[in-house]
Amino acid sequence: MIFFDLDGTLIDSNGVWVQIDLDFLSRRGLTPTTEYTDMVAHSIFPAAARFTRDYYGLSDSPEDIMAQWRDMAYNAYAHTIPLKPGAGALLEGLSARGEPMALLTASLPELCRASLARHGLNRYFQGFFFAQEAGLEKRDPAVYPLAAERFGCSPDRCILLEDAPDNCAAASAAGFTVVGVYDDFYSPRWADVAAHSHRTVRSLEDLLPDLNGGAFSLTASPCTERRI
Repeated sequence: MIFFDLDGTLIDSNGVWVQIDLDFLSRRGLTPTTEYTDMVAHSIFPAAARFTRDYYGLSDSPEDIMAQWRDMAYNAYAHTIPLKPGAGALLEGLSARGEPMALLTASLPELCRASLARHGLNRYFQGFFFAQEAGLEKRDPAVYPLAAERFGCSPDRCILLEDAPDNCAAASAAGFTVVGVYDDFYSPRWADVAAHSHRTVRSLEDLLPDLNGGAFSLTASPCTERRI
């Protein structure tokens, strides 16, 4: 099974969340700190909302915070956020080869579905695994065996394409084969992505030549021997 992350891997959305954080906090006379940004960037929505409330001492409930974030983001996901270069061609090529694919994301389901519908990507995936619904963050290695089990495979038979360094580390620790994908948001931690990935690419376009060479074959059992 080939799992794809959404934000920062298939779609160029990380910058949207930087702006949302700025706008949400500026309305309250606040600014994001490095500690705050590092925390919420790696969290599922409920955990990020609770942290935001507690960190800034807000009177908003976590549910209200999530609703505001969702409303601020929906138009971008439904209408403006572009695919990362090579994303459409890679999905099409893998689909033509009959490769099983699923989405593994910390994104809100309604935002995810809005973006997939806009770009016509639903047809490529056998299903979706939303970390939020499992109550786990993607930097928790426990999420990956659950995702593999959902689709009837073992972790050592799974590939994950991912841009976030902590998620790459967690997936690798869980036995997934990890392809680290560059995104500007995580550029300061590109070395961490590389350290926890079996392969790194600067763009999904770099994987397109491999489609004719069996690069995504799932026939090899040991993770360390799989060609990626």
